[in-house]
Amino acid sequence: MVRLVTTTTAPDSRPAAVLRFATELIAWVATPWAIAPHSVLLAIASVVVLIGLPTVFQTRGDKPRVVVPVPGFVTVLLVLLQLVAAVVAAWFAWPTAVAVVVSVLAAACVVTEQPRWRWLLSGQAPPAPTS
Repeated sequence: MVRLVTTTTAPDSRPAAVLRFATELIAWVATPWAIAPHSVLLAIASVVVLIGLPTVFQTRGDKPRVVVPVPGFVTVLLVLLQLVAAVVAAWFAWPTAVAVVVSVLAAACVVTEQPRWRWLLSGQAPPAPTS
């Protein structure tokens, strides 16, 4: 007998979390670094967006505490925003060898994030609590 088990929490993968966090840190540093020569205000705004949006908007079941609940696809898009920002900014801000390493890191993050992204896109997040 085959029994399907659905989970209301995101699949836990330490390697995926480490790669995701490393890429987020790179995005937080590289993006303002690449933008600052053109506009300090935009550089500051980039950090606010890259840190603030994922902090405020989260999918239930993905994090222990959710400020503003959003569907799973929004969380996936926010992660993709971080990955793209890290890669593009690294190519503009840093030497080619560093940008290549950041690109490989981001690609590894995409691969390891697949179970979490499938869960987020499946809509298996628990419903909002009723008061």
